[in-house]
Amino acid sequence: MWARADAADRITGDLVSQYDARRRRGFHLTLKSNPGVTTSQANWRHLQFGIDDDQPGAWRDCGRPGKAIFAFAMTTHAGVLYAGTCEPGLGEAGRVYRYEGGERWSDCGVLDGCNAVTAMAAHDGALFAGTGKYRVAGSALPESENKRLGGRVFRHEGGTRWTDCGQLPDTEAVGGLVVFQGRLYASSLYKPAGFFRYEGGTRWTRLPDAIGPDYQTGQPGPRRVVSLTVHEGHLYATSYDGGRVYRFDGKAWTDCGQLGDNTQTYAFTRYEGRLHVATWRSGRVFRFEEVGRWTDIGRLGEELEVMGMVVHNGRFIAGTLPLAQVHAYDGEGKWSLWQRLDHTPNVEYRRAWTMAEHAGEVFCSTLPSGKIFAARQGRQVSWDHALPSGWHHVAAVKTAGRLTLHVDGRQVAQSDGFDAATWNLDSDAPLRLGTGMNGPFNGQLADLQLHRRALAAKEIERLAARKPAVPPTGLPASPK
Repeated sequence: MWARADAADRITGDLVSQYDARRRRGFHLTLKSNPGVTTSQANWRHLQFGIDDDQPGAWRDCGRPGKAIFAFAMTTHAGVLYAGTCEPGLGEAGRVYRYEGGERWSDCGVLDGCNAVTAMAAHDGALFAGTGKYRVAGSALPESENKRLGGRVFRHEGGTRWTDCGQLPDTEAVGGLVVFQGRLYASSLYKPAGFFRYEGGTRWTRLPDAIGPDYQTGQPGPRRVVSLTVHEGHLYATSYDGGRVYRFDGKAWTDCGQLGDNTQTYAFTRYEGRLHVATWRSGRVFRFEEVGRWTDIGRLGEELEVMGMVVHNGRFIAGTLPLAQVHAYDGEGKWSLWQRLDHTPNVEYRRAWTMAEHAGEVFCSTLPSGKIFAARQGRQVSWDHALPSGWHHVAAVKTAGRLTLHVDGRQVAQSDGFDAATWNLDSDAPLRLGTGMNGPFNGQLADLQLHRRALAAKEIERLAARKPAVPPTGLPASPK
């Protein structure tokens, strides 16, 4: 097919899919972004092609970056998975690490010397990272011996080189980073509340604060917005000053209401095109219906807090506290335990903190072990580079032993091998164009072709060499 998705205020989703969520069987071809996975924009416009026949894998140990007690931030950018750590010991500092496979991580350097790299996002072809002094006692651990404050944002220049992009005013820790309407936005993790837009160089503009009721006194006032995401033309934010969510239209905030009896909201993901939010202290996930109305879709075991969430190859998964478990959504308000990740003894809290997708797997960071784990649901191949704007020819191929992705006639990604004879992808689910488990494509499709055999690379090259027969507005990917 030819595909185009240029909207600056909408997240993209499935180009084509046929998937039975109850049986976890079928396939997806997706242009995937994962903003709002706790504090980071974990993926940005990455092509993914996946199949499943209800074949979840075991989580594998990917090692501990440096002396981390956890990876606060994770992002996949330009084909590389990066982790920003919290390293709170005396003489230590938060760093960014690059994943090298197995249990190996290479050091990309210290940013400003405080104890944590708290948020990351890709913007304008570069990786940006925010810093902070994380109050480790908030995770029921001894307070950090590194007292240096953060609140700065840096741009990665390669290797261990970083450019200082400025200090967020009155901010000791960056709370979230996200791209909205083509601009980079940031928030404050701790009080005072703060919300900012990047203007280039080292300049940040302070924007109006969200105003809402205090969860203890009920009095209105500035509220921290922390985790940031984009959904259907708006920027949405969680808050640590009450179990609410706020929505920003580019000029002003709207209070989207209280989520049950929770006092904090933590993270976002989009499932079947609907916005979902993680909470403390009920350990539940809520689905956004409209301003002021939320639907409780269930508690994750006996857990108290839900943190990083993603939809991986059609499966909605979320991490928790205090046992650092990963649960999967089974529908109708029910969740099942996939695996517990952190078994550190004699601590009050263990967290499955944040997630990112990379190379066909989902990665999850844990506290206090500092380890990162990875697993896959079914088989998935991904091109972990941001798809540029404009029209592109996209082809996804399943052979007897591999999945491949092609962009503009060139093979850009290939899965590891598998035996297709052991997979049954037959499904009564409808074939859906421009939508699926990841939501609407929010773009245009043209010259879509479905083949009953695996096309050879030369055939795909010839198809990509033709210009698409595009009507003036293209073919709506999600017809009403």
